[in-house]
Amino acid sequence: MQHSHPVDASSEAGHAQSSLRAQLAAHENVLCTVLVDLNRQLRFSQGLLALTDSRLMAQDPETGQWTSWPIPGKTSAGAVPALSLRHFDHAGVGTLELHGDGGRLASWRFTLAANVQVLRLMRLFEHTAAAPDAAGPGDDAALCPLCNTVLPPDSEECATCARELHTPPSTWVLLRLWRFARPYQWQLLAGFLLTLASTAATLVPPYLTIPLIDDILIPFQNGQQIATWKVLVILGALLAAAVVGWALNWARTYLLALVSERIGADLRTATFDHLLELSLDYFGGKRTGDLMARIGSETDRINVFLSLHALDFATDVLMILMTAAILFSINPWLALVTLLPLPFIAWMIHTVRDRLRTGFEKIDRVWSEVTNVLADTIPGIRVVKAFAQEKREAQRFRDANRHNLDVNDRLNKVWSLFTPTVSLLTEIGLLVVWAFGIWLVSKQQITVGVLTAFVAYIGRFYTRLDSMSRIVSVTQKAASGAKRIFDILDHVSNVPEPASPVPMSPLQGRIEMSGLGFRYGNRAVIRGLNLSIQPGEMIGLVGHSGSGKSTLVNLICRFYDVTDGSISVDGIDIRRFTVADYRRNIGLVLQEPFLFFGTIAENIAYGKPGASRAEIVAAARAAHAHEFILRLPQGYDSLVGERGQGLSGGERQRISIARALLIDPRILILDEATSSVDTETEQEIQKALDNLVQGRTTIAIAHRLSTLRKADRLVVMDRGQVVEVGPHDELMAKQGAYWRLYEAQARQVDSEVNQDAEEGRIALATSQVAHTAQHSGNV
Repeated sequence: MQHSHPVDASSEAGHAQSSLRAQLAAHENVLCTVLVDLNRQLRFSQGLLALTDSRLMAQDPETGQWTSWPIPGKTSAGAVPALSLRHFDHAGVGTLELHGDGGRLASWRFTLAANVQVLRLMRLFEHTAAAPDAAGPGDDAALCPLCNTVLPPDSEECATCARELHTPPSTWVLLRLWRFARPYQWQLLAGFLLTLASTAATLVPPYLTIPLIDDILIPFQNGQQIATWKVLVILGALLAAAVVGWALNWARTYLLALVSERIGADLRTATFDHLLELSLDYFGGKRTGDLMARIGSETDRINVFLSLHALDFATDVLMILMTAAILFSINPWLALVTLLPLPFIAWMIHTVRDRLRTGFEKIDRVWSEVTNVLADTIPGIRVVKAFAQEKREAQRFRDANRHNLDVNDRLNKVWSLFTPTVSLLTEIGLLVVWAFGIWLVSKQQITVGVLTAFVAYIGRFYTRLDSMSRIVSVTQKAASGAKRIFDILDHVSNVPEPASPVPMSPLQGRIEMSGLGFRYGNRAVIRGLNLSIQPGEMIGLVGHSGSGKSTLVNLICRFYDVTDGSISVDGIDIRRFTVADYRRNIGLVLQEPFLFFGTIAENIAYGKPGASRAEIVAAARAAHAHEFILRLPQGYDSLVGERGQGLSGGERQRISIARALLIDPRILILDEATSSVDTETEQEIQKALDNLVQGRTTIAIAHRLSTLRKADRLVVMDRGQVVEVGPHDELMAKQGAYWRLYEAQARQVDSEVNQDAEEGRIALATSQVAHTAQHSGNV
């Protein structure tokens, strides 16, 4: 039997599979195929890798020729050399190499879209080579696209990912809110006692109707005189019960509303505090609008549930229990008839609850799509208007809003049927009680007053039962919101705090990187990097885009933790310092400076909120920002718009430099600090940077190599590794990687200069021709 794993629906993939079938021997089974989409020159070209139960086969992307290597132990053709597959990737391009006893036998390049299938092929290859007599996993074996673990048969996700993505929120998750309610446990106890007392007060009036009807009204109909004092006593008792019930309800509502507001505020604060402690990779996988919705609307929803509906639910439960006790004390048989609708209502609540639970979580996810459109569009409104994409963004919002409407409509179909059905069942139950009660009155087993009181209690009983059924919807909304909040609170940062932190003493700024390695998911970015930086030394990081420069800076700042090796500052691993203490010694100036809404002074003092005005002005002077700040209407008290609106790029950058100067860091990181400004502004910024780097260990990244001429050493990176280290002149003399970068950039500059000169000559010639023509016309 022959079969092959489908790789793609395109005609090229189908042709490759047909070619593969022609190469297969009788009874040879294909375990896995991978479509490799790059050739040796990294141009798109279709090739195929195939693993069978006896050999590894490859079709050359350029020639279409097939080559195969037998798997050890799977052939009888003499000794077969040991084979191994090696996989690595860089800058979005993956490489798979086949090695034997004599070295590398073959290699293939592919985009990371095929990375999961390549990992699967490697796993099957190792399994087949390690257990030659065992049957391979076959075509049903696969890897989870999210975490690359082995999938069960006929499954598209592993159990872990499926549980994380699709587990419906349980109502029990609301009990986890107790950690936020514990500080207010005595207030909650007082609220519960007030609820108990107010519920008891509301149950008094129906009981007083028994003597009012049996001892006063019915005897009066039979010709007896009304006892005025009895009437006054009963009516006074009814008035007193109403006033006491009102006072207890007011005290209960006010107290529990205060407590619920504080629980909601604590929940928001704890969620935001925990969010700030998470590493950058968490934010890389989340949308801003979704996080804002969780902290904002989800906590508000929980707050409303705690302040109103949880209170109503507790009142309803107490009312039902106490009413049921009174009903059974009055007449057990009539009380049993009252409970007839309960099993049907309980079954409906259980059925609808599950649908509501998943439905409300889906509504939350869909609503985050709406907020994501807002979070994308409003900050990027200049780009939207610059490209005249207002209609497109409006359509995105309408689509998201329509999706939200459709999901809500589907859920409302369920809910709209549930609520009237519960009301219908309670009405039927009331009719049954009336019928049975009239029969008991006719048999003289109960009085009219007892039946009247019973019906009054039943009205309260069914009203509370109906109210409890309506709370199901609110409860599931709160449970869905709580699940999304605890998804944040349960997430553990990938940059953990040390269990026994080392006290931070004044740093000298010596940095040691030993055997450094780091991966973004499956993609290796830094490999085996070793580098030593002396205190006060300025290092320039250079290399092609994607060579790992910014990643290395992120690791030094401990925005991420290394996968392998270590980074030490003054001989101490940075993971032994607390994150906040360590980062207070680092000044960071980014390519795109971020300014917060507030005054100029507040932005400069962001890293040192208690700085005096004299310190702020001194930092601004050193950053060459003082002059332009004074030209603003309010000087240092001038408001900066969101993200620095109203200031030029160079002005924002100089404020960013002043912000770094003010905290007086021992380690300074400059990430393309002058790449996005004109030459004149760059000179101003460079003067500010010269003041900033003095006496500090400085690591600067720049694509414009001329800006790093003052660096003590240049570190050239390629594919996550250091390939050259040394001063500018020394590296130029070597004519290695740095020399090639410098020459390529110099040729580009010369080309731009020549192009500008040519355009100038053309413009001049055009002007002269026009002038000559005009002069001839005048003559």
